[in-house]
Amino acid sequence: MERRQFLVTGALAPLATLFGCDTREPLLRVSGITWVGYEPLFLARELGLLPPERIRLIESPSNTNSLMQLASGEVEAATLTLDEFIMARAGGIPVRIALVFDTSQGADVVMARPGIDRVEDLAGHRIGVEETAAGALMLRKSLEAGGLIPDDVIRVPLIGGAHMAAYQNGEIDAVISYEPFASRLAALGATRLYDSSAFPGLIVDVLAVSERAISHHYTALASLLTAYFEALAVVKSSPERAHRLMAPRLGLTVEQTAEAYQGIALLSLNDNHAWLEPPATPLREAARTVAEIMQSNALIDQIPDLSDLATARFLPEGP
Repeated sequence: MERRQFLVTGALAPLATLFGCDTREPLLRVSGITWVGYEPLFLARELGLLPPERIRLIESPSNTNSLMQLASGEVEAATLTLDEFIMARAGGIPVRIALVFDTSQGADVVMARPGIDRVEDLAGHRIGVEETAAGALMLRKSLEAGGLIPDDVIRVPLIGGAHMAAYQNGEIDAVISYEPFASRLAALGATRLYDSSAFPGLIVDVLAVSERAISHHYTALASLLTAYFEALAVVKSSPERAHRLMAPRLGLTVEQTAEAYQGIALLSLNDNHAWLEPPATPLREAARTVAEIMQSNALIDQIPDLSDLATARFLPEGP
């Protein structure tokens, strides 16, 4: 989940803008998993809005893998949940948030086999869960809701892409999942026991960018965010077209794709300016709350520095 600071100062920002058009600017590599909240980024690629010679989206099997790529320098940016970003900071990775994609309001779920009808019924059963902070957070919150503790269940480590096979092969009785996998599991007969609508604001999806990329990929990052918001505009203004284009990559029908988006709130450009521009109050408050939960549940030893979490310099200007 997941070490040098070199920030472009305010005095140098105009020069970064001036020289950003230099074709020698390195390729910007962005790692991302299959998740409805990130999908407008991949939709931008589908719409031809991302120059392939400047920006490459790399499809990752899990956020854990994305964090490892970010830590090793294989990529310059990665789509992560806020708690995973905090874990990266706690691990010493010099990253900042350049975009807030969404907040989960039901799209992160506990899916179970028929016959397991309540969270309390999970006792003694095998639960698939990703070895990530988000997975641990969902597991703990759901178990608490059922009056259970982690020792009451059998934890089976899984990555997102393995949810379906593990369920079909009988390796698990329930799974901490998310869209689009939750809808695919529902199609197999799994039922929803609990979801993130019970604690809105705790699962937030962000674009984590390395400090090196902030100083060396100005043009590409600005282009990436511009393309993202252009694609998001298509999602908002022409949802049927957007869902039709996104459905194949998500592995859902158009109708399932539309339903999956009911479980998240996609943040607008104006929302992003409010979350990321100083004093970035919404982001700082969310990060502090999540970090305290993580520390109390031994997911991190201590709360990392949360004073300089974000940069708004790559956002397009608001309307």
